[in-house]
Amino acid sequence: MDGNAIIYCQGAFLTPNGKTAHGLIRHTDRYRVVSVIDSDCAGKDAGELLDGKYRNIPVLDTVDAGLRHAESVKLKPDYLVIGLAPDGGMVGPEVIDDIQHAISSGLNIDSGLHDFLSEHPDLSENARIKGVHIRDIRKPPPTSALHFFSGKIREVNCIKIAILGTDSAIGKRTTALFLSKRLREKGFKAEMIGTGQTSWLQGVKYSIVLDSLINDFVAGEIEHVVHTAWKNENPDLIILEGQGSLLNPAYPGGFELIAAGRPDYIILQHAPKRKEYDGFPGYAIQPLDYQVKAVEMIAGKPVIAITINHEKMTREELNKIKEEIFKDIGLTAFDILWDGTEELINFIVNRIYNKTV
Repeated sequence: MDGNAIIYCQGAFLTPNGKTAHGLIRHTDRYRVVSVIDSDCAGKDAGELLDGKYRNIPVLDTVDAGLRHAESVKLKPDYLVIGLAPDGGMVGPEVIDDIQHAISSGLNIDSGLHDFLSEHPDLSENARIKGVHIRDIRKPPPTSALHFFSGKIREVNCIKIAILGTDSAIGKRTTALFLSKRLREKGFKAEMIGTGQTSWLQGVKYSIVLDSLINDFVAGEIEHVVHTAWKNENPDLIILEGQGSLLNPAYPGGFELIAAGRPDYIILQHAPKRKEYDGFPGYAIQPLDYQVKAVEMIAGKPVIAITINHEKMTREELNKIKEEIFKDIGLTAFDILWDGTEELINFIVNRIYNKTV
């Protein structure tokens, strides 16, 4: 664990642009989360807002309020972690001002933005003076540290399951994280492969940040991290976190994961109430059956289940949609946030091992 953290999510908590903060509220092995900053949601508990589960993580309106709260509960913060994930990964001057204030208050900065904070002259100079550091998680690694695809993925003989999706910011990482964690609790040796900045911030042991990589090395890095996890841990299962979606106009993802990670099975995350791709009005999401067929055609492997993002849905609507999905395409649908992972894990274990747990 790196230390205590205040999560900065000004104006974005409970929106798709706050997905990094959401992930850190639900789970992180890297930090102890002390509070969340978002004036729009201030005065409430972050866990209750997100999942209806009290986590003793207050949402506060300013960085100063976060510092005062940390002092009152005797949890001196070490980091301001940027919990924002805006389209394009860029932020405005008001966010930079808040980050500057956090640095002046002695906080290290961890950021998954494409807007590299360590390259802002004023921020980096202030960090130098204050003796703190700025980590840009999405900064491209040197090519000397990267791997080109070699074919060694063929050596990996454990089961690999990819969690893909029908859109970005739809819950793929959360499903992968919860599924791998619960499988371990059930006695399986399961490893998750993180593929984005939030997984790294959550402390996922085997992680790469795909959208920080030069395209020539994306397949090689996927292969290398999967092979490394298999070689080091000898797992029963590897769970691969997807990025974007196969048909998303701005974030087409999943191709490299399918080609280089070579999953045996695929679970598809879907938000039935979304009619257009997140952040792109006018770009209609293709029907679920179309997306399933596209994934299976490219992968040559089956989509075995649908996991539901229940945004804008009631439980009654959820139950009806589950029934419709099974009737229309013959796939069982699960909602792990409302119902937990137990049914999904039993389904997977029965499908793969022909037994129940």
